[in-house]
Amino acid sequence: MRAFVFPGQGAQVIGMGHALAEAYPAAKAVFDEVDEALGEKLSALIWDGEQDTLTLTENAQPALMATSIAAMRALEAEGIAVTSAAYVAGHSLGEYSALCAAGSLTIADTAKLLRLRGKAMQGAVPVGQGAMAALLGLDFHTATAVAKEAAKGEICQAANDNDPGQVVVSGHRGAVERAVEIAKSKGAKRALLLPVSAPFHCALMGPAAAAMADALSHVHIEEPAVPLVANVTAHDVTDPATIRSLLVEQVTGSVRWRESVEFMVSKGVTEFWEVGAGKALSGMIRRIAKEAETRAVGNPEDVQAAKG
Repeated sequence: MRAFVFPGQGAQVIGMGHALAEAYPAAKAVFDEVDEALGEKLSALIWDGEQDTLTLTENAQPALMATSIAAMRALEAEGIAVTSAAYVAGHSLGEYSALCAAGSLTIADTAKLLRLRGKAMQGAVPVGQGAMAALLGLDFHTATAVAKEAAKGEICQAANDNDPGQVVVSGHRGAVERAVEIAKSKGAKRALLLPVSAPFHCALMGPAAAAMADALSHVHIEEPAVPLVANVTAHDVTDPATIRSLLVEQVTGSVRWRESVEFMVSKGVTEFWEVGAGKALSGMIRRIAKEAETRAVGNPEDVQAAKG
């Protein structure tokens, strides 16, 4: 049994998706549609721009989605439909890519939502006031306790439960810096601040959640062709109204990636195809479910290999 999974922020790289667009008209059409929806040549930035500009949250989010959907269209052109999977799932912004791939959101709506989401998340906290840190070698229970101890009246939350040995905490900079030191004292292999521009997936993102609630209230959401395993519940969902509320909750809630993968494995998934840029999710999945097969699909060669 197969699941399609879609990467989140951090996977962006200049040139991603270009070979797909050259090889598959359906993939090129995705980038054209995103450009039109945003009223700008985002594709030019993705393929020929500066990495620093692409990495800006408001650019990286729609860019990564466009690349994922282009890869999905290339797979479909070779006869591999989204419905060949039992589930779709995505890491943070990748959840939007998953919903778009499953026909729940249109490409245009997804691009606009992610542009807004990127701006709202960036603008929710003044630059320098928030931070995120990766705690490596601690389980989720211990990392959560570290975050609680570090808070001292400020916000410090477990933002991403990525795999059995990698939890990301998010919140006020001072609290996150304290969490790094406490984690080291608790036996973390490494604990380090991440080069991010805002403290994602914590209570400080409240203003961004409000902005997304308003935006999503005006967007039509179809029932997905394949159930989505949602970040905040680590469970499957198909009801459009529930999906809408979970997308709002996701802005301030934890990305329960480890549990999401465990849920899919418990339902019989044995292979995970990472659709889009990079291989970060494949690495996490192998650490969560050692028996699972992983496949990255980000260029025409990957698509051809998948067909075989």
